[in-house]
Amino acid sequence: LYFPQKLWKLVESSQFQFWWSKGEKCVSLNEELFKEEMLGGGGPQQIFGMNSMKSFLQQMTLYSFTKLQRDFQRSTSLPKFLAEEAAASAHSQILYYCNPSFNKDHPHLLEKCKRR
Repeated sequence: LYFPQKLWKLVESSQFQFWWSKGEKCVSLNEELFKEEMLGGGGPQQIFGMNSMKSFLQQMTLYSFTKLQRDFQRSTSLPKFLAEEAAASAHSQILYYCNPSFNKDHPHLLEKCKRR
């Protein structure tokens, strides 16, 4: 399997910390859990054949995945602002990547996920 197919299988699996987001058109992952599950140890979990987050993100870029930024509207009151900051930091390790040909409802589009 090539990279997008491996990624698809992982997102569809409930075994790993990947999930669909943004209307099932983007893949989300927790960066720290990904490092533990996929990159650590060099054992059978090393599905992508790499051992660094940087290498994985380079593959995402090579296959035309774009990173989405989370936009947070901040409150003007200090207590609400501090609560929102705490929530935002909890989500700071969640990464969101999209590719027009990587869509839960259209697996046939995976054929269009070509390496640049």
